[in-house]
Amino acid sequence: MRKRGLSIGIIAKTLQVSKSTASKWCIDLDLSIKQRQLISKNAFKAGMKGRLIGAAINRNRKLNNIQLYLGIARSQLGDISLRDRLAAGTALYWAEGAKSDTTFGFSFMNSDPQMVLFIKNFLNLVMSVSDKDIICVVQINSIHKKRINKVLKFWSILLELPLKQFNKPYYINVKPKKVYENYNDYYGTLRMKVRKSSNLKYHMLGLIEAFKKPV
Repeated sequence: MRKRGLSIGIIAKTLQVSKSTASKWCIDLDLSIKQRQLISKNAFKAGMKGRLIGAAINRNRKLNNIQLYLGIARSQLGDISLRDRLAAGTALYWAEGAKSDTTFGFSFMNSDPQMVLFIKNFLNLVMSVSDKDIICVVQINSIHKKRINKVLKFWSILLELPLKQFNKPYYINVKPKKVYENYNDYYGTLRMKVRKSSNLKYHMLGLIEAFKKPV
């Protein structure tokens, strides 16, 4: 059995003995190079199979945990109110919005489509900003020039804003060291601005200051 390439574990299980016993029986075998190579090959295959099974178990455990905590999160949050959106929108603007004196009006920038969509809905639902007052600019590496129409269409559909409200894209002319696997699914970073929004920016800064108050 050993000369046919079977592992000590399989031999022990087949003959219903301990691994140590099977090992003692095989330890003095005179194996050829070809037989040793076959044993190594079979051991590698068994190891790969074990790793694949382990990876599948871990993946399923991860997916189950994600669903578990998604349910817990939904239970904790319940229905998301306008006040909840106000708090979340303020926190996101604090992190990703324009706050310096050198910038004019409301300006938010991020590459996460769902975060950008949240801010767009925040402007509509909480801050009473009309869609027609929202202007967008896509910032993306110049290697994506040939697919820029697809990029613009993606943001336009996601945000439900016409392409006429998208300014000319801003291209980054730095050649990346490698082509990433998500090349065809990358949509750059979107900067969302609001027309005549100096007071809206001051409002956001005021909300941020209010959140700085110690608990």
